[in-house]
Amino acid sequence: MPIRIQSDLPAGEVLDRENIFVMEEGQADLQNIRPLEILILNLMPLKEDTELQLLRSLSNTPLQLNITFLTVTTHHAKNTKAGHLNQFYQEFSDIKESFFDGMIITGAPVELMKFEEVDYWDELCEILDWTTDHVTSTLHLCWGAQAALYHHYGLSKRNLGYKLFGVYRHRVKNKKIPLVRGFDDFFFAPHSRWTEVSRDEIMKCNDLVILSESDEAGVFLVMSRNGRRIFVMGHPEYDRLTLDQEYQRDKKKGIPIRMPVNYYPDDDPDNKPKLSWRAHANTLYTNWINYYCYQLTPYSLGTRVYTYENLH
Repeated sequence: MPIRIQSDLPAGEVLDRENIFVMEEGQADLQNIRPLEILILNLMPLKEDTELQLLRSLSNTPLQLNITFLTVTTHHAKNTKAGHLNQFYQEFSDIKESFFDGMIITGAPVELMKFEEVDYWDELCEILDWTTDHVTSTLHLCWGAQAALYHHYGLSKRNLGYKLFGVYRHRVKNKKIPLVRGFDDFFFAPHSRWTEVSRDEIMKCNDLVILSESDEAGVFLVMSRNGRRIFVMGHPEYDRLTLDQEYQRDKKKGIPIRMPVNYYPDDDPDNKPKLSWRAHANTLYTNWINYYCYQLTPYSLGTRVYTYENLH
C-alpha cells in the first residue's frame, strides 16, 4: 500500500528496503484522491522503533494513508532526540481542530503507576475525549487500551504480580464481526505487560464486545458496539526481535523477568525467535482500516455522519 510520510522520516529508508510501498508527499499530491488521515499518538519510549513497527502493520491495504505522528507536551521524552520530535511530530494544539479517519494510541511503560500519577494523564484524557467527535475509529494498544477503558468506561486495571510476557494462543469468538474477518479459529499474538483488565469487568459493560481471548493471557481484543473504539491488550505490531530486546534489557537491569513463552525455539535465548503472529496482525490492521475507517468515514472530514449499524 502507499503510506504517505514525510520524505526524510528515517523509517522510510527501512520500509523501502523491505519493499513496502512508501509514497513521499510530492508524489502523493499527484493522485486525485483523498488519502485516509491516520493519527498516531506514540507514547512508547523508543519512538522510532514504534514508528517502524506501526508503519509495517499498516502497509497491507491498497488505500493511501496520510500518517501524522502526535506527541504529548506534558512529558519529556528521554529516549528520542528532540530534533526528531520537532521535525516529525505534532502537538495536540496543532491538530485539535482537524478530523481524522483513524487514530492509534500506543502502549507506554507506566503500567504499575496509577493512571492519575502519569504526568501526561490529564493531556491524554483531553485527547481521548477529543476523539469522540474528531476521529472515526480509534485503535488503542496495551496500556493505551487499559487507559481508554478506564477513562471511557471506568474499568480499572489490576496487577498480575508478574509480567505476562511472550507469544500466546488466542481464540476468535465471533468471526462475523468485520474486525476479525479472515482470522483462523486460533491465532498467536505477543503480550508484554504487568497488568490486565478483567474479563468479568468487561463483560459487565453492555457497550463492549469481546472478540478474542486466551486461556493464558486473558482478553486480547475488545471493541465498542459501534466500532468507534477498539482495544487491543497486546502488541500485534511487535517485530520478531522486540520481545528479545525487552528480555535482554530487563535482565541487564536486574528486573525479575521470565523468559518469553512460545518465543525462542527450544526455550533457548541463543536461538532466533519464532515469528508466528505477523499474518494475523496484518489482517487485524487491514480490517480496521477497511471496515472501520475507510468504509465509514465521510469524504469531507469536516462533516461527520456515523452509520455503524451495517457492522453488526
